[in-house]
Amino acid sequence: MSNDKITLTAGDAEVTVLPGDGGRIGSLRIDGTELLRQGERYGSFPMVPWCGRIRDGRFRDGAEVHQMPLNAAPHAIHGTARDGAWRTARNSLTADRAVITHQLAEPWPYPGLVTQTVELTPDSLTLGLAVETYDSSFPAQVGWHPWFNRQLEPDGAPVQIAFDAAWQEERGADHLPTGRRIDPLPGPWDDCFGMPDGVDVTLSWPGRLDLTVTSREQWVVVYDEQEAAVCVEPQTGPPNGLNTAPRLVTPVQPLEATTTWTWRRP
Repeated sequence: MSNDKITLTAGDAEVTVLPGDGGRIGSLRIDGTELLRQGERYGSFPMVPWCGRIRDGRFRDGAEVHQMPLNAAPHAIHGTARDGAWRTARNSLTADRAVITHQLAEPWPYPGLVTQTVELTPDSLTLGLAVETYDSSFPAQVGWHPWFNRQLEPDGAPVQIAFDAAWQEERGADHLPTGRRIDPLPGPWDDCFGMPDGVDVTLSWPGRLDLTVTSREQWVVVYDEQEAAVCVEPQTGPPNGLNTAPRLVTPVQPLEATTTWTWRRP
C-alpha cells in the first residue's frame, strides 16, 4: 500500500499522517491552527522499539548484549522506527481513521511488526501502538514524542504545562536516570516522571486552547528546554528502560499502548 501522506478530518480537526517519514503525525490543526512544530524531524513520532536513551547504545537480553547505533553519542535514542518507512494497512483508511505498519529490521536484532492506529474525533486524537513477533521473544518499549508549538501564533502567550507526578527520576549528568526517585522539581525539564495512575498532563495556551495528554502507562518524559516547542512523551518505561524496566514481546503477548490527546476551547 502507499506510503503517501494521509489526511484525516473530523469536525474542525485535521491530522496528517506520514507513513514514509517514520510513521509520524506531521500536522494537527484545530480550527485551522497548527499545534505541532513543523519539519521532517518534528511533528509527533512513535518511539519504537525503545524510548529515550539507551546507555552507551547497549542492552542485554539474557546473556546476549546488543549494540545499537550511537545516534545521540554516547547513547542511542528513540528507537529505529522513526527512521524507517511505514506502510498503510490494506483497507484500513476512513475519513477519520488510519492504520500503518512497520517491519522491525537491522540494526534492531529481532524481527517484529509494529502497528500504529490513528483515530480522530472533533475533540480528540487517539494513537495506539502494538509490537508483535512470531519468532523470538525480545525486550521492548513504545511511546510517542510530540513536539507541541510553544506559541500558537508569533505574538501569542506561551504554553503552560500542568501535571501532578508521584515522583521524578533523578537525572544524571549523562541525561539518564540514576535509579533514584525524587520529589518532582520545577522546570525547565528534560526529565522522566512517574504517574502510577496513568499519564495526565495538560498543556494550556492561554485564551486559545487546552490540550490534555493521557495514557494508561505510568511514565512520561517532559521536555521544555527549546524555545520553539515543548514535548510531553507518554511511554511504557523510563529512559534506558531496555536495561532497567523492559517489557517483553512474545509470540503470544504483544506490547500494546495508547495515548489520547483531548482538547477544548476556553
